Amino acid sequence: MIIAQVSIAPVGVGVSLSKYVKKALKVFEDLNVSVSTNAMATVIECEDMETLFHAIQTAHHAVIDAGAQRVITEIKIDDRRDKNATVAGKLASIK
Repeated sequence: MIIAQVSIAPVGVGVSLSKYVKKALKVFEDLNVSVSTNAMATVIECEDMETLFHAIQTAHHAVIDAGAQRVITEIKIDDRRDKNATVAGKLASIK
């Protein structure tokens, strides 16, 4: 399982970004990608890198399609191969 943190931020569109965040989250929902959203980023679980990058690219373009002229997308990827890592498993390990 691939776990990734992604932040897609339009630049120069004002102070409130919720309109754009909603567009990106809709993409993830439509693609049936498992997400956990927090105040600063979204954590995604995918079976493979192709699915992950397709989802992020599609969300990035959705923000542009919503009117942003400049978008900064940051990605942090945890590609663990020694066991099947999940968000729930990572959280359980710190309790």
